[in-house]
Amino acid sequence: MGIKGLTSLIQKYAPSSIETVNLHTLSNKKLAIDASLFIYKMAFSMRGNKSGKNFGHIIGIFQKTINYLAVGIEPIYIFDGKPPQEKNTVLKERREKSEQLKKLMDESTDTEKKEKYKAQSYRLSKEDVDNVKKLLSLMGVSYIQADGEAEGYASELCKIGYVDGVVTEDMDSLAFGTPILIRSNIDRTIKRRDVISVINMEKILQEMELTFDEFLDVCIMSGCDYCENIKGIGSNKSFQKIKEHKTIEKFVENYSGVSDEYLPNVQKSRELFKIFDKKLTKENVKKSESLLDIASLKSFLVETCGMTEKRFHNAMMKIRN
Repeated sequence: MGIKGLTSLIQKYAPSSIETVNLHTLSNKKLAIDASLFIYKMAFSMRGNKSGKNFGHIIGIFQKTINYLAVGIEPIYIFDGKPPQEKNTVLKERREKSEQLKKLMDESTDTEKKEKYKAQSYRLSKEDVDNVKKLLSLMGVSYIQADGEAEGYASELCKIGYVDGVVTEDMDSLAFGTPILIRSNIDRTIKRRDVISVINMEKILQEMELTFDEFLDVCIMSGCDYCENIKGIGSNKSFQKIKEHKTIEKFVENYSGVSDEYLPNVQKSRELFKIFDKKLTKENVKKSESLLDIASLKSFLVETCGMTEKRFHNAMMKIRN
């Protein structure tokens, strides 16, 4: 779910915090990538191999990683650990929605709709994760298994200067305090594929005239994975109320209709968004280490995943030049 309405809120009140740039401008940067979101995004970008098994996420991540390497970016993929208990409600809703979509897929006789429902019902499996880790190892690209949610861990890596930015589509990375968030282009007037959006946390706080703790309260009050929003209060109203009252507690003092569980959930949400604060140092980061193995990489992608030899060759030429 992320933070409800956060993208439009930032576009409205902190527009200069969002910079539209070409991917090449990130050359020589080290970037932490939210692996799970990338896998979901890539899973159905391509059809499966001859056996019918879908390896779209493998081929998609291979191509995306090649594009990063080709412009001199060092990617480090971050994999989710066990999610906090407070996220169980959201995860349950996602599972139920997935089952509903699978049922629609089974009942549909329209091929195009079946593919659509199949994509929307996709759930990440351990095999999917293991295959992506295998791919990255064969490419000589590092990854980290996070102790908790990947976006929180990646955000802390950026805060301690281990990486230069966090690549994710999930805006709740900003609630974790990511100094630099990198995502697909927000400006829909620009159609080029090599253009991305870079969001600067320091500029957000400056333009919105908020401290980080106040910004975090705006995010929580707007509605997040750990805490539902107050009925009738979205991101715009949350921003206005925090500007006026400074904290959620001060606002609800004179506001009826808030459940007894709301403020304890707010406090727990704050703790979860700060769970990695000062827990990491550059010295204690444990990432995978491997070397590029072209022969094994080709065998995995072509023979197992169904990628054509020509496509594999063309991709590898990008990083050989």
